[in-house]
Amino acid sequence: MGRKHLVAAVGLTAALALPLAACGSNDSGGSGSSSTPSAAATSTKPAEPASKPFGAACSKIPTDPSNPGSTAAMAKVPVATAASGNPLLSTLVSLVKKEKLVDTLNGAPKLTVFAPVNDAFAKIPKSTMSKLTDQQIVSILKLHVVGERLGPDQLTGSHKTLNGASLTVSGSGDSFTVQGPGNKTPANVVCGNVQTANATVYLVDTVLMPAMS
Repeated sequence: MGRKHLVAAVGLTAALALPLAACGSNDSGGSGSSSTPSAAATSTKPAEPASKPFGAACSKIPTDPSNPGSTAAMAKVPVATAASGNPLLSTLVSLVKKEKLVDTLNGAPKLTVFAPVNDAFAKIPKSTMSKLTDQQIVSILKLHVVGERLGPDQLTGSHKTLNGASLTVSGSGDSFTVQGPGNKTPANVVCGNVQTANATVYLVDTVLMPAMS
């Protein structure tokens, strides 16, 4: 091989060796690879499912902080007072007031409330609602309240309620269902992790029912 051809061959070999060496340094965990996970770690923000409300119905909650039904306003007052400003919960609030449960809910230090929206009560025939005694309504309302504050990461499982019976919650992330002892099908959480001064609220699309005798 002539001198000219030998120099060309050496130059080509060196050019090919450079990218291969760069790839090798990434695979071997050298200085090239150590910078890659560091950059990924700084650019990836951890998910914060427990810090914000979630669910399709949350878009129906007022956003103006001066509105008493907004999430910002609800966070400053106890749960019964907070619910009274929420346009999705007017039926529930009227029953809570009628059965004199406002002080019970507002006075508790920590609660989780599965709050049926107005459409949930609308599913129950008026003839059925009219036949319920005050004692039965109180029992139904208390079935929606757990005596501890549960974040989304604590929801799944069985939880004893103020009714004495337990609810079963299934799901994860931002998708949960809640089953009462008397429900044939579970309720869906349509807006979850709404904060009040003393409770975490999960709005549901079906009224949770006690076991039928």
